[in-house]
Amino acid sequence: AIAAAEVEGAGATVYEQAITVDAWRQPAEPVPTSTDSELLAEAALTVSGSMDRDTLSAIATALAEDGGDITPRVYELDQDQRRAVRNSSIGWFAFGALFGIVVYIGVIPYYSSWTWQNVIHYLRVSMIEKIEQVSLQFHSDSRVGDAIYRINQDSNQINAALNEAIVEPLTTLYGLSIAAAFVVAFDPLLAGAILLVTVPMVLLTIAFTPRLRRRSVVNRVANSNLTSRLQETFGAMKIVKANRAEDLMLNRFNQDSHRALDAAIYYRLEMVLLSMLVMLMGGAAIIGLEYLMVSWTVGEPARPTYLGWAFVAWLGFRTWNLGAYNAANGRVGEVIYTGYGIVRWWSMLQDLFIGLERAFYFIDLKPDVVEREHPEDYPAPVRVVAWQDVHFAYQPDKPVIRGADLTARAGTVTAIVGETGSGKSTLMSMLLRLYDTQSGQVTINGVDIRDLRIDDIRANSAIALQKNILFTGRIADNIGYALPGASRADVEAAAGVACADEFIETMAEGYDSELGDRGSKLSAGQRQRLTIARAVIRNRPILILDEPTASLDAVTEQRVMANLAEWGRDKVVFLITHRLSTIRNADQIAFLEDGRIVETGSHDELMNIDGGRYRDFVLAETVGAEGAEEEE
Repeated sequence: AIAAAEVEGAGATVYEQAITVDAWRQPAEPVPTSTDSELLAEAALTVSGSMDRDTLSAIATALAEDGGDITPRVYELDQDQRRAVRNSSIGWFAFGALFGIVVYIGVIPYYSSWTWQNVIHYLRVSMIEKIEQVSLQFHSDSRVGDAIYRINQDSNQINAALNEAIVEPLTTLYGLSIAAAFVVAFDPLLAGAILLVTVPMVLLTIAFTPRLRRRSVVNRVANSNLTSRLQETFGAMKIVKANRAEDLMLNRFNQDSHRALDAAIYYRLEMVLLSMLVMLMGGAAIIGLEYLMVSWTVGEPARPTYLGWAFVAWLGFRTWNLGAYNAANGRVGEVIYTGYGIVRWWSMLQDLFIGLERAFYFIDLKPDVVEREHPEDYPAPVRVVAWQDVHFAYQPDKPVIRGADLTARAGTVTAIVGETGSGKSTLMSMLLRLYDTQSGQVTINGVDIRDLRIDDIRANSAIALQKNILFTGRIADNIGYALPGASRADVEAAAGVACADEFIETMAEGYDSELGDRGSKLSAGQRQRLTIARAVIRNRPILILDEPTASLDAVTEQRVMANLAEWGRDKVVFLITHRLSTIRNADQIAFLEDGRIVETGSHDELMNIDGGRYRDFVLAETVGAEGAEEEE
């Protein structure tokens, strides 16, 4: 008995030492009793040894789990362990908060911006791609400034449209659905009254939509015209200054700017008018619905009142059902205000959609020149080019080419001659399929060019336009523009054929010299020689030169034409020109009059035709040149 008591006391000592560890523990459950002598004996033996607190705690826990007398339910942490847990928790919380901030403030906005900007990028690229595919007829009928505004400004609306048409409606409808559900739960009759109020607001918005869209169109067209005016002014600045027309251009810009300002103001007035009407309807609805809520809250019909919010607030605080009244009051106001927000959102959306319609106008363009489904391979080498009974008109009632017939062979130079507007450039444009014939056909080696790939046709032709178009950058880049990857030797060889090497080599940087905006640092003759070199470097079987020597002096002209004749021995070369000195050296002359090729032959052959149209043209040009020399 004494031994048993000692052992039992020893067990109690173990329990006391276990629960006095300097740490928190969970509340202990009632300690079950046990008379298991073996457990008590083991506890006694443990106490008799030298044990630290951790060991004692482990023993006590083990004894409790085995059903002994000692059940401390201890899950203890010392000070260091608690500090480690606390620091770990704080660390994880800080990491989570920082991660959330980075994601919400950094990653999501960046990714959203990246997505929207890429959408705009691909839309603009698609617009440019489609513009490049349409015929020159479209570009002739359009203003450059309008195209710039559509690509740069109207396309930018897709960002706002996607946000306003997808993100905002979802957020608004979510809040509206919660408010509406609460109002329905509060009283279905009140919800029905709100629905009746929103119907006139919706009908009013629908009625205003056509007016908003018309104003939006006028606003965007006015801004497009303003952009066109800027483009025209900057493009003709030399002419403006030379003619002292600064005030004239300033007045024109001022007028266009005022039109854009008025259009913007009138569009905003339409939005403000619609918003005011909706707010008036919403305000009247709130007062009426407040009257109903007060009546239902008090529990008896309320007397008519015009005191509005003041009376409602006073009566609301006097009623016992204040919580229900305030909750319904807030939800009704939220529904009405959300309705106003939807109206305002709808108004803004109309302008965004108009902008997108103007942008997608380019995307929806159908090319006038369409490639066959299964085109033929380009014939090589090119031996003969022919126009066979070709007809063409820009407008149905104004034909430009009428039954043209012409044949040109490789190794010859054909001069296309005629009065201004006779169709010379149009005839050459059809060879490149910039326009398609309306009847007849243009053939290469007997193959209708409409049966060939458009890219092959243009890849095997080179052209130097009458308007010498250069780009900002180096001389070498401008010459090599027509042949990506051209070597410096190719560039220098082409410049030599065009006699452009003479002035290039006198410049400080040579072929690396910067040209300025559109070659503004060069004379007209120098720019013309660079455009000829750009056509020559392509080394294609067909070469078209539109007024190639109009800005050249007589000596340089003769040298350039001699070089071209030597260079083009195996090529079909066409010249569109009025210069008699250039015409005389051509192997064949085709004289156009009123869209018809009335005469063909060499210079001597055509001059021997009495009463011939070419003969009269030459005599007129000669008399005019002699008269000009006498005046000088």
